[in-house]
Amino acid sequence: MDREFLIDLFADFGPVTLRRMFSGYGISADGTNFALALRAGLYFRADDETIPQFEAEGSKPFSYQTRSKTVMVNSYWQLPARLFDDSEELAVWARLALGAAQRAALRKRPRARKAKATAKMAGKKAAARKQAAKKRRVSKAKRAHRDRSG
Repeated sequence: MDREFLIDLFADFGPVTLRRMFSGYGISADGTNFALALRAGLYFRADDETIPQFEAEGSKPFSYQTRSKTVMVNSYWQLPARLFDDSEELAVWARLALGAAQRAALRKRPRARKAKATAKMAGKKAAARKQAAKKRRVSKAKRAHRDRSG
């Protein structure tokens, strides 16, 4: 799928941003990635609310092969082929995919803040250890100086 085709495909949905990735494009709206256009097809973000619609259409989750196994990515599902001919319904599915992506982002945020706070605390602890080590060196140097001069 080329860039112009994808832009035309999402015309009823609204403006999208296409970013090169893997063998195709990541598709986002309002800064949120909600679709992947790859050689293997077009995949929309899905979650517990939207997966039943994909299953009802006979769609499958995105998968890829490594040297040792097949990896299933249950968060992206192949868009039903019939939607390529119905841009209005494709726009409805795209809005649902954007909603699924936004819900996923909301679930990730607290962890990101926690990780940031943990990193900040680790930084403070490291600084405190350095400060303590510096004090020990200074004290040791003062004692050595006192012993030599006294």
